[in-house]
Amino acid sequence: MSTSTQTPAPGTRLDGAALRSPIDWKYPIVYGVLALLTLVFMGLLGGSSGKSTTFSFAAGTDLFSIPPLTVASQPTVIAAGIVLVAMAAIATWLATKRESPGIWFPVVFGVLFLAAFLTWAGADTGRIPITPLLAGALALSVPLIFGAMCGLVGERSGIINIAIEGQLLAGAFLAAVVASALKNPYAGLVAAPIAGAVVAVILTFFAIRYWVDQIIIGVVLNVLVVGFTNFMFSTVLTQNPEMWNARQQLPVLPIPLLGDIPVLGPVLFRQSILVYLMYIVVAVLYVALFHSKWGLRTRAIGEHPKAADTVGIPVNRNRVINTLIAGGIAGLGGAFFTVGSGLAFGKEMSAGQGFIALAAMILGKWNPVGAVFAALLFGFARNLGNTLSTMGTPVPSDLLLMLPYIVTIFAVAGFVGTVRAPAANGKAYAKQ
Repeated sequence: MSTSTQTPAPGTRLDGAALRSPIDWKYPIVYGVLALLTLVFMGLLGGSSGKSTTFSFAAGTDLFSIPPLTVASQPTVIAAGIVLVAMAAIATWLATKRESPGIWFPVVFGVLFLAAFLTWAGADTGRIPITPLLAGALALSVPLIFGAMCGLVGERSGIINIAIEGQLLAGAFLAAVVASALKNPYAGLVAAPIAGAVVAVILTFFAIRYWVDQIIIGVVLNVLVVGFTNFMFSTVLTQNPEMWNARQQLPVLPIPLLGDIPVLGPVLFRQSILVYLMYIVVAVLYVALFHSKWGLRTRAIGEHPKAADTVGIPVNRNRVINTLIAGGIAGLGGAFFTVGSGLAFGKEMSAGQGFIALAAMILGKWNPVGAVFAALLFGFARNLGNTLSTMGTPVPSDLLLMLPYIVTIFAVAGFVGTVRAPAANGKAYAKQ
């Protein structure tokens, strides 16, 4: 018996290097661009020579006062830029070795870049209020977090919910009407989840019973809710605003002691009941999704409904229930626009927040904790634009208005990395 060997082709390496994955230059390029932007355009050419920036932290009711921090604008930005350039070089070196720097690296890089940007942007005005900046970011993140939790529950069950925008708007509408009619903002808060669940009923009726494409029905529902609320606003609410569209606001309920902690207290623990409900919803969803029988069944019908059906899990019934729960969560988020903010209902006041919530869910990789941090990122970007535009910074106002949407696009397109939606997401299921 003879054996034969094959001679490798010229240039072929036998050490396995040919099988290695290609170098991912995405992150090093982004780090490099941001580092050079900080060092050159904000530091050396930023026009902040001889100026200073003061970061204020006090809120007036703190247990103890944190004194303001004043720094020389240009030297601080240049120093931060040098560190960022070094970090970009490290990221490039690690990329050539096909190694990841870890989750701490982009977090540190982002915080340092943000600090440099705020130092440069506040050089003309001289003061950056940190506590109001963070508090406003959390407030603007509330509907995004509720919307992201809605999309997460639906897609973990196998239902694509493009109608989050409509559910937020419906929740805002019904919350305003009920709160105004009963002169009680808490009544509006109770009514808001009902509106979101009603939209979810229509979604499940067509998506599960008649197998209509879930993306199409979601878009149609958004248009339907916009048309209905605009019609009611133009005919009923504007004719008798004292009865149907008077402002009602949920009161602030500070938590004793916790609300007096400097910086974090006013941001996290001096809020309305709607924000506290958001904390509870996120915590309950995280525990339930990964540490309960309901969560196991939900993930099963979203990943492999046929296998779930085989072991006796009613796939479509669970999908209906979960979608209704998700709709109620989105309705709560919609209440923020009216009773949560003390505003009367206005046409299309959700302003695309449902779609940003979907982006937060994707960026968070269908995980409640990740979705919360992504929503906070978008909320912070939006509030940062609002804050800087009122301060008269050198950043163009149009760019500031675009900031949250730019962050959304870059986050979903470039920073999500390798993610996988639930395998049965958007696929109708017929019992075998």
